[in-house]
Amino acid sequence: MPELPEVETVVRGLRGPLVGRTFTGVTVLWPNSIKTPVPELQQRLPGQRIEAITRRAKYLQFHLSDGDMLFLHLKMSGDLLVEPEDEPRHPHVRTIFGLDNAHELRFKDPRKFGRVYLVTDPGQVVGKLGPEPLADNFALEDFKSLFQKRKGRLKPLLLNQEFIAGVGNIYADESCFLAGINPQRQVNTLAAEELERLYQAIRQTLNAGITWKGASFDSVYRGGEFQDHFRVYGRTDEPCLTCGTPIVRLVLGGRSTHFCPQCQK
Repeated sequence: MPELPEVETVVRGLRGPLVGRTFTGVTVLWPNSIKTPVPELQQRLPGQRIEAITRRAKYLQFHLSDGDMLFLHLKMSGDLLVEPEDEPRHPHVRTIFGLDNAHELRFKDPRKFGRVYLVTDPGQVVGKLGPEPLADNFALEDFKSLFQKRKGRLKPLLLNQEFIAGVGNIYADESCFLAGINPQRQVNTLAAEELERLYQAIRQTLNAGITWKGASFDSVYRGGEFQDHFRVYGRTDEPCLTCGTPIVRLVLGGRSTHFCPQCQK
């Protein structure tokens, strides 16, 4: 699933071709993806200009001229393509947004888990999300305060989008390794110094992912090169790049989890 760095990469790639363009229509080929009533979407969206494109957690946010917000979530396999309207469409395109320059924004989604919302109040979609880990105003003390009165293991908590937004499986594993903390740790046992290391590690790992334009594993997501820089994720039984101990894989909170048992005791 695309995580924060992958979504941020998509957002940055769309700003040039889309900001300032006006939607002219919507064609829905897979209605289950549309969380706003389809007739309402098709009536309200045309004529609205794209003022800005931003990201909130793993959502793309299109800020529109009439005050509406168009949210897109890529989920497992989504991708967004800007292509000429006369160019043949990929068979996995599920929603087509017409543009005023004879192009289309095409939501390709092989696994059909993607989501589309058109709302006036962004809180309807992202109101329950936790803080953005890379926000300028998200300080170390803010991060530490998240752990007050929390219990349970560290890795599942980092994946809770209402706890902190945008951190997914890959970046949780890599952050825990960089911080030298075992992902199985009970969060109420983490010392202040460990939380500081984890705060810095999450920010460093996510920024590295953005620098490398995200990670790519298969043909359903066109990502970047961060997979070439993994320290633990997907490296089961391979030697740790720091100490040589074989990387361990286990299932934690229903998710595949990788760590070095020596560096992350």
